[in-house]
Amino acid sequence: MKKNEILKGTISSIGYNGEGIVKSECGTVCFVPFALLNEEVSFKVLKANKNIAYCKLEKVLSSSKDRTEPLCPVFKKCGGCQLQHASYKEQLRIKSNIIKDCFYKIAGINVNVEPAVTSDNEYGYRNKIQFPIRNTKNGNVVGFFAENSHRIIDVNECPIQIDGAKDLIYCFKKFILDSGISCYNEETKKGLLRHVVARNIGNAISIIVVVNGKVLKHQETLVEILKSKFSEFSLFVNENTSDSNVILGSKYTKIYGSDYYYSQDFGIKYPVMCQSFMQVNNSVKQKLYSAVLNNACLNENAVVIDAYSGAGVMTAMLAKKANKAIGIEIVKEAVESANLLAKENGLEDKMTNICAPCEEVLPDIISKESLNSKEVVVVLDPPRKGCDTNVLNAILKEKPMRVIYVSCSPQTLARDIGILTNRLVYSGNQLVKNEGESIYKIESITPFDMFPHTKHIETLVCLCKKA
Repeated sequence: MKKNEILKGTISSIGYNGEGIVKSECGTVCFVPFALLNEEVSFKVLKANKNIAYCKLEKVLSSSKDRTEPLCPVFKKCGGCQLQHASYKEQLRIKSNIIKDCFYKIAGINVNVEPAVTSDNEYGYRNKIQFPIRNTKNGNVVGFFAENSHRIIDVNECPIQIDGAKDLIYCFKKFILDSGISCYNEETKKGLLRHVVARNIGNAISIIVVVNGKVLKHQETLVEILKSKFSEFSLFVNENTSDSNVILGSKYTKIYGSDYYYSQDFGIKYPVMCQSFMQVNNSVKQKLYSAVLNNACLNENAVVIDAYSGAGVMTAMLAKKANKAIGIEIVKEAVESANLLAKENGLEDKMTNICAPCEEVLPDIISKESLNSKEVVVVLDPPRKGCDTNVLNAILKEKPMRVIYVSCSPQTLARDIGILTNRLVYSGNQLVKNEGESIYKIESITPFDMFPHTKHIETLVCLCKKA
């Protein structure tokens, strides 16, 4: 198989990134983005080695009944969505199969995956947008990165964003033209405007401008432009002078508006600061949090440990149902938000927030609470990399009654659940499959489609201790 060779084949399965897979006669696995199961396609080889080839879809020769016309004009160019060419029903099937496949291939577990919980809106669901601004050889560009690259696709709107994204992009394009402000160049490392991150909170929008420096020049001009489109907004400057792919630096300065806005879920009123973590899909967030509360099976004697607790919204919801809840979070600002939340909702006696790395403090907290209560529940909602080994080992040692795991990565989820169910064990530094007796059984695995039209899926796994 050679580069630029044009081949034909039938899609036999779908990969973890939503791409079609063709297994060639010579045994090479060919990844073909934007192709669907059972379609016959022609494709060009872009890169190949002995076993794997990365390809470009040339033509669909036999189309799937699940193929649909993408709404976005830059789909296939922009790296934000991978599945707009598939019907929503097919997207859900693909994602459920990815979860099932990850559990089998990574942990050796055959699992039953519940039907995916759908998003109320297939488009216009994201309450958060982030877009790079760059100076290139073709001038200044505002848009989104192409898949697996730092090449920016110029855009004026994004169909998966909720109202306001189009106006926000317009405002920054106008600001660049009107002010003449410099934009960041990745080759020279010069230029000021670097990124914009914004979140809709009710009727307000919180906007962060990331700059390659300490001060945003012409900020009064930007405020006036934003006022022409938004009735309620806040504007912050974030300093990031690092030569890295990390979007946000650690220092924020407010330029305009409120320090935070309030939102409310399940009777919990909470402040949302510019750097607070929130799920990006409001309707699916409600369904997911409700499922976590129901599956935690709490009562007035239960103690809940909410690991990776963020700004404390889930911790507060759990505290209302349990004897007490303990949140653990490494981000100082998030813990400050959680403390304010507890005070304003009258939960100070039932909710404790600890600012520390989860892997450092969770073992001692589980041990202490397990001595005082037989009804300890641990809720895990880690970042994409999954749980630290110390966190998993602490759970296996102290054996809390229930473990509720929320994950945005099927791969690290399968690994961690494999460890918790003793289907994966360490041999030296390597994880190997195992058939040993397990402390926990898997009660349910449920996908929540937080991210329609993308390859991403949120998953809720409920474990209970065996009798």
